[in-house]
Amino acid sequence: MDRTETRLQECFSKVFPDLSRDQIRDASAASVGAWDSIASVTLLMLVQEEFGVVADMERFEEFTSYRGLLEYVREACPDG
Repeated sequence: MDRTETRLQECFSKVFPDLSRDQIRDASAASVGAWDSIASVTLLMLVQEEFGVVADMERFEEFTSYRGLLEYVREACPDG
């Protein structure tokens, strides 16, 4: 696991404290019952703050899963 992934998992842990690291890697809005609109906004704000990126809302579908957010962050800030 690289530094980007570690930092993103920390963001997820703040929003979904009951998920293990393994569960976070598979997390999506469809699979996590606590992932509602408030959780989405909170998570996105944490990710933007942590990585210094501004979310492109045209790509919102990517922000509804750990893997999608990870790909987006890696694209937006390749240096992590």
